[in-house]
Amino acid sequence: MSDVEENKDYFDDRTYKDRLTPIQYHVTRESGTERPFTGKYNLEKREGKYYCICCNHLLFTSEMKYESTCGWPAFHTEHSNAQISRIKDTSHGMNRVEVRCHKCNAHLGHVFDDGPIKYGGERYCINSASLNFEEV
Repeated sequence: MSDVEENKDYFDDRTYKDRLTPIQYHVTRESGTERPFTGKYNLEKREGKYYCICCNHLLFTSEMKYESTCGWPAFHTEHSNAQISRIKDTSHGMNRVEVRCHKCNAHLGHVFDDGPIKYGGERYCINSASLNFEEV
């Protein structure tokens, strides 16, 4: 797993607060979580690309997204250039793996080992608030 320390914040805190909505800031800069089934990309079906809301780094494509009942957008694979960082997360009495944008250190969500087997078995459970979608 990557060390979070190797990642640098892309902007200073004031810039993030000015650029992001309150929920986007809470999720990406304070490691928050949006409520399940409330994110705008949970049911997104259009073809396109998903970028980090903080730095516009490409993270996922619609081909990597699949329907899951977890309440957040689920992806079975990250984009080959995403280099998403993984950090052990034992908060709230759980053993999880947090995922962060490698470029700007934004909290994205968590990765679990209950995804589609044919794609490697991982499920990236990602907060919509951490993403920007561009239809192609």
